[in-house]
Amino acid sequence: MDSTTVVKILFLTSASFILAFACTPVLTHFLYRYRLGKNIRDDLSKTPVFAKLHAHKQGTPTMGGVLIWGTTAFLAGLFALLPLIMPNIVPPSLSFLSRSETLLPLGALVLAALVGLADDFLNIRRIGENGGGMKMMERLGLFTIIALIAAYWFTVKLQWTIIDIPFYGNVEIGWWTFPIFVFVIVATSFSVNETDGLDGLAGGVLLASFAAFGAIAYIQGHYDLATFCAVIAGSLLAFLWFNIHPARFYMGDTGSMSLGVTLGVVAMLTNTVWLLPIIGSILVAESVSVIIQITSKKLRKGKKVFISTPIHHHFEAIGWQEPKIVMRFWIISAVSAVLGIVLFLIERAQF
Repeated sequence: MDSTTVVKILFLTSASFILAFACTPVLTHFLYRYRLGKNIRDDLSKTPVFAKLHAHKQGTPTMGGVLIWGTTAFLAGLFALLPLIMPNIVPPSLSFLSRSETLLPLGALVLAALVGLADDFLNIRRIGENGGGMKMMERLGLFTIIALIAAYWFTVKLQWTIIDIPFYGNVEIGWWTFPIFVFVIVATSFSVNETDGLDGLAGGVLLASFAAFGAIAYIQGHYDLATFCAVIAGSLLAFLWFNIHPARFYMGDTGSMSLGVTLGVVAMLTNTVWLLPIIGSILVAESVSVIIQITSKKLRKGKKVFISTPIHHHFEAIGWQEPKIVMRFWIISAVSAVLGIVLFLIERAQF
């Protein structure tokens, strides 16, 4: 074990937590002062259960995801520049910005965050579909464009055209990497967005996921990528401090969509995309519940399988308290993350 690398990762994780935690009062003051509160859609004809359960959250500040991606981007830039400015004080080893490992996920994080920020602003101003921001197809189109840009970098610039088949090995798939990459990124981003519906839920699920992929990256020797995941985890911890029930602010699309995109990119960069549905089991469950509900309503003349979707709203509707749902989903996420690491180590031992 490289103790220097471990110290670097732990130091930057702590720095990320402290910085995000310290910046939160400034951010919340800004959000509350300018009334940048979430607009809960009140279209009772389309989402009656959701509107009833979440009416009390109307006006709670959103855009809290700025805390996470802003901290990550700031630390990446800071420790890339400081060794150049003060080489005798700040060692170059603290930098975790590298072309082969972290430039792509960091770029995807910031680009997706800016699109999400625009969507959050439209929601606050009650612009768009039912006053709720961009339409689903508009979001899908924009994030597909981001995924295409990222896929180009991944496939052409990094020349990555293989994929790991579990317990079989790497398989050369050529340009099939492109559509697979786009699908993974878009699917993960929207799955995280669906999960971001209860206080602390998405934050805790993402924390477990990034921690797991960070451990996998470290085992693979991708130390910059492992550090990048750790920095995100540190800022997520600070975010969760204020986002647990009752939430001081929400992550918003600027957080959920960007972190979903980034999680998918990290899974591709570690060549462990097959572990993504396992480590992110809650993300899968949330998306699948929505797909089942929509399919059932179309094929069964409006009949529903769940009272409300995503599935966390179903549990709310049958009487589970919000903190109970969140804590149980966190537990499942933690176990899933550990299981993913175990499966990775078992497969790694065979090849």
